[in-house]
Amino acid sequence: MKNVVIIGAGPAGLTAGYELLRRGADVRVTILEESWSAGGISKTVRFEGNRMDIGGHRFFSKDQKIMDWWEKMLPIQGQDAYDDKVLHRKKDLKAGGPDPEKEDRVMLIRQRVSRIYYRRKFFDYPISLKWATIRNMGFFCTMKAGFSYLASCVHKLDNTSLENFYRNRFGKVLYSMFFEGYTEKLWGRHPREISSDWGAQRVKGLSIMAIVRDMFGKLIPGRKNRKVETSLIEEFWYPKFGPGQLWETTAAEVEKMGGEIRYGCRVVGFEKTADGKISGVIYETKDGQERIEADICMSSMPIKDLVQAMPDAPENVREVAQGLPYRDFVTIGLLVPSLNMKNETKIKTLNNIVPDCWIYVQDMGIKLGRIQIFNNWSPYMVEEPEDKVFIGLEYFCQEGDDFWNMSEEECVKFAVKELIAMDVLKSGKEVIKYHRERVKKAYPAYFDTYDRIDEVREWLDQCENLYCIGRNGQHRYNNMDHSMGTAFEAVKNVMEGRLDKFNVWNVNTEQEYHEERK
Repeated sequence: MKNVVIIGAGPAGLTAGYELLRRGADVRVTILEESWSAGGISKTVRFEGNRMDIGGHRFFSKDQKIMDWWEKMLPIQGQDAYDDKVLHRKKDLKAGGPDPEKEDRVMLIRQRVSRIYYRRKFFDYPISLKWATIRNMGFFCTMKAGFSYLASCVHKLDNTSLENFYRNRFGKVLYSMFFEGYTEKLWGRHPREISSDWGAQRVKGLSIMAIVRDMFGKLIPGRKNRKVETSLIEEFWYPKFGPGQLWETTAAEVEKMGGEIRYGCRVVGFEKTADGKISGVIYETKDGQERIEADICMSSMPIKDLVQAMPDAPENVREVAQGLPYRDFVTIGLLVPSLNMKNETKIKTLNNIVPDCWIYVQDMGIKLGRIQIFNNWSPYMVEEPEDKVFIGLEYFCQEGDDFWNMSEEECVKFAVKELIAMDVLKSGKEVIKYHRERVKKAYPAYFDTYDRIDEVREWLDQCENLYCIGRNGQHRYNNMDHSMGTAFEAVKNVMEGRLDKFNVWNVNTEQEYHEERK
């Protein structure tokens, strides 16, 4: 029996462990997790009867295998959720599925609403061609945007930067309004300094033409199964108690099948054989250093830390790895009686709050990046969903900078001041409770030494029994389903004895993955 050591109990690591055990591989699975909870950035944080989703996670994938996997773990609801029942909202429920009012192991069907808050006005995200968009922009600005887009169709820029990537798809005017400032806020760098790889992975087929096709597709009768770009979906799945519920459930299944998950274990070193294979993993706990034997290693730890822990890494590989950038973020949960924003949509909500799952804050005078409204993700995320609103405020920053180092009280005071300036809250007196979470290395970034990452990848791939999986494991801004896809491919290689890692690295890059799903 071979010892498989998996580093990280996030979506990639837990998927890999589960699949190895489910498929009957002759292995002993041990997962080493630095924190004390499962799920990584996809965890759910509990706070005095309320729950916070770290980052906001829509459960939708173009890969049907992933959708089936999620449904097997958490069956789709067969009866109305609390808010749908109260508001008499109708949905296509799963026949024979669980009742979320009586059972917890259930996946909800939710309506996707996400908008941009720009100059105190709401714009659909992704940008739509509705009358409300034209009215908010004004006739003159709309005409400028239209001619700017037509110009971008005639004169394509080289995709040498994220700025050019966006301008080729939306034109200069829309890019300047809705992408330039927010992107700089997110990454701390202007889009001209960021590789277009980020856009190719995160935006893919989204463009003005994709929006037009989707708009006209809705007008054609009988087009329920029309193709749809992932960014334009109108419904998604969501666990009753947030994304962490899925990974807590998966972790329990891994342990039930004989796998072991060790929490509070930070990997700091590796032992290798003469031919360059990993033979042991060294990790630190509160009681000191320990070693575990490894015949196969799957790593979702940041590449920067992985290379640092390798004693035989050549100088050029260390140089690139150390220069790989990340973006950290802080999220603040605020419990308030209501929001000072009027629901002017036709979507019914409890307490008539705005229906958004999240709101992108485009204004550059505001540091806040996104607002999540947990009531709209799931009514079970909030202890009193009819009387209180629980929101999450996302700030992008760097570990150790002034914002990161603020005390919790200072951070909340700063955030409340911005919400008042935006007319989201009337005063700070409305805040009932608050909680802050700081997340390191949340977003692998695409600048600095990123353009040399192939040097690191090529050296790591020489280690036959090492597989790099997940977002940080590949330094790629993957969605959750893509991270799971890397785990599926790594497990496939282990089961088949395949040494080539191309299929593992190729998830979310191959051309066919860019195709729209019906």
